[in-house]
Amino acid sequence: MKISIITITYNAERSLQRTLDSVAVQTYQDIEHLIIDGASKDGTLAIAHRYQETSSHEVIIQSEPDCGLYDAMNKGLQKATGDYLVFLNAGDTLYANDTIETVAKTITNNHEPIAVVYGDTAITDGEGRFLHLRTHRPPEQLTWRSFKQGMLVCHQAFYVRTDMARQTPYDLRYRHSADVDWCIRVMKEAERQSLSIVNTHAVLCNFEEGGNTTQHHRDSLKERFRVMATHYGMFQTILLHIWFILRIFVRHCHA
Repeated sequence: MKISIITITYNAERSLQRTLDSVAVQTYQDIEHLIIDGASKDGTLAIAHRYQETSSHEVIIQSEPDCGLYDAMNKGLQKATGDYLVFLNAGDTLYANDTIETVAKTITNNHEPIAVVYGDTAITDGEGRFLHLRTHRPPEQLTWRSFKQGMLVCHQAFYVRTDMARQTPYDLRYRHSADVDWCIRVMKEAERQSLSIVNTHAVLCNFEEGGNTTQHHRDSLKERFRVMATHYGMFQTILLHIWFILRIFVRHCHA
């Protein structure tokens, strides 16, 4: 079984190497690593090509202008040839040397057809040092309804069967929260096809604090409200946001 790892880059020479290193040391061998670059102007491509020359995994590099992060991610979806895929962008890393092996074993040991395999996420600083586990923790059993409580699984810890992922491209109307919408739509399709969504019960990735969503926090919140209203209805989304605000207020009062 082949696993496709898709890494999106643009002028990412500062953070790309540790992402590549985390893939290079994986104990699982049948990995296809796609590097989809947006025509970087720094040393990103030189780093990628050095990695391609030395890696024991299959490495494919594509560099051309794109219309932003999610456009590049859609290009990765179309190019992937693995049985399952995951997005691991520059600065993000696989949590352990046997992470892909853990995912593959979870899939092969399950007797039911699987649409999604998921796990937990660690948050790191800009140098890749562990800070804490992600505030939103994955539920024991994930469904598309789970995201009413927020994005409980980071998409770097969300492995999707490639044929399903390709049929569910990112919605380019969203500039900052298309990943939330994508995960929900993938899980809706899994339910429609009666396919399993399986918890690995493992930390699968390190996510660098201060990514695209953090840098565009206000716009991201507005988009997430639109995503939630689309999938869960306006009335329920408003009620959930009132509950979020009250919960933050209570925490502040008890601090």
